[in-house]
Amino acid sequence: MEGKNIVCSAYAEPSGESFEAINPATGKELEGAFFKASSVDITNALNGAEIAFQTYKNIDKDLKASFLRSIADEILSLGDELISRAAAESGLPVARLQGELGRTTGQLRLFADLVEEGSWVQAIIDPALPERKPMPRADIRRMLVPLGPVVVFGASNFPLAFSVAGGDTASALAAGCPVVVKAHPAHLGTSALVGSAIIKAIDKSGLPKGLFSLLYDSGYEVGAALVKHPKTKAVTFTGSFKGGNALIRLAQEREVPIPVFAEMGSINPIILLPGALENRAEELAQKCAGSITQGSGQFCTNPGLMIAVQSPALEKFKSALAAAILASPSSTMLTAGIFSNYSQLSKEILDDNHIDLLAESTVINKELECQPAARVALISAKDFISSIKFQQEIFGPYSLLVTAKDAIELQEVIGVLEGQLTATLMAEPQELENYQELLNELIDKTGRLILNGVPTGVEVCAAMQHGGPHPATNDSRFTSVGSMAIYRFARPVAWQDWEDELLPDALKAKNPLGIYRLVDQKWIK
Repeated sequence: MEGKNIVCSAYAEPSGESFEAINPATGKELEGAFFKASSVDITNALNGAEIAFQTYKNIDKDLKASFLRSIADEILSLGDELISRAAAESGLPVARLQGELGRTTGQLRLFADLVEEGSWVQAIIDPALPERKPMPRADIRRMLVPLGPVVVFGASNFPLAFSVAGGDTASALAAGCPVVVKAHPAHLGTSALVGSAIIKAIDKSGLPKGLFSLLYDSGYEVGAALVKHPKTKAVTFTGSFKGGNALIRLAQEREVPIPVFAEMGSINPIILLPGALENRAEELAQKCAGSITQGSGQFCTNPGLMIAVQSPALEKFKSALAAAILASPSSTMLTAGIFSNYSQLSKEILDDNHIDLLAESTVINKELECQPAARVALISAKDFISSIKFQQEIFGPYSLLVTAKDAIELQEVIGVLEGQLTATLMAEPQELENYQELLNELIDKTGRLILNGVPTGVEVCAAMQHGGPHPATNDSRFTSVGSMAIYRFARPVAWQDWEDELLPDALKAKNPLGIYRLVDQKWIK
């Protein structure tokens, strides 16, 4: 496991300060010194990425698909070493990480399938109409092309699936873009191991070395320099609202602004309709408690808000929820900083006069560090509406239950909500007809609308939308999970009046790639 930066698929000689990864459960330093990337490393990585782009953007789609599958194979070949290091650096249980490893390799293969099939380029052909009156139409053909080098920031809560070879990297490579990854400082060894797998896949595939670089930093300097570098064409980030906004500002202040695709946080409201509470209050309480506390609440889809109308059934729900929270055992949070932030914010909100504590877990593992107490608080709808501060995300096992007097006040709560990654309705099918206005408003507020399920758990598939209106993300037109994530890294180009043999294969008359194309307004092969 190398601690050197990877620059253009090669290990660079260190020139800066070094630092170590920390085990959050013990507070102890882990094996291996990792070196801060230098300004030379940054420049070489992005210059190499730009050179590689000129070749990689035009490679055969089958070779690209084979390369993505090769990355998945090389990651799997790391075996137990990868899982044990990721567990030590994150505090996450081995079973969770094994599942995340499957998601990581699975999404690489998903993008390989997408690239191999080829229709994602959205080829559109409007043939010439020389006889059209009063003016003839030129031959116009349009398709998507890759943007260029992409900077990927590793996320704290998914050391594999949102990291070095995670969904952002997989979708950027699938689109035809080289990648420079800024490793998350909590996952240094995990990042190094996955980086070594990508190097091997590049070597075996015979692809340009500048296709991949991996840079380390314990602070913000390297990340800022990567965003500001003129060769960078797009940036991806999953993390806090503060961090995402900082990157967006840097990208907009450049001489040539670039897109930043930032997922910045969400409280993912669960709306508990009266019929559902009447029929299954205890069941819903168990579901909600499990989702709130799962993985110490360290999911971007953690339900930080529940909303319901006052009723005897709601009181039954509250009692069952409190009992479940009280009995929920603690689990290690990802870093000491995340644990400290959660502890501070969840206690501060409970000091507010408008907030009451419903329940706080008491089963805390005193032998380990970074062990949070799960907390659920209460507030009236009137007080919730009065201040935006009650909508702040508290990253961890926390949720706020908002109680409305009636359906009208429930609608008013929905009306003040900010943009969300998810919104969940716990409802009986027959009562949904009475809440059409609420449903319509929720669609405007969220990227994924869930019925009778919990928001934690994001399926990697073509239909998944993981992105919502601001502040959940800064651009709700795109997803960061699933095969449609590829569209973040492509732009349309039209070819007008070109000879057939000079066109890209995707636009040639005989369709040599065999892909679906929109020809004269009809999707055909």
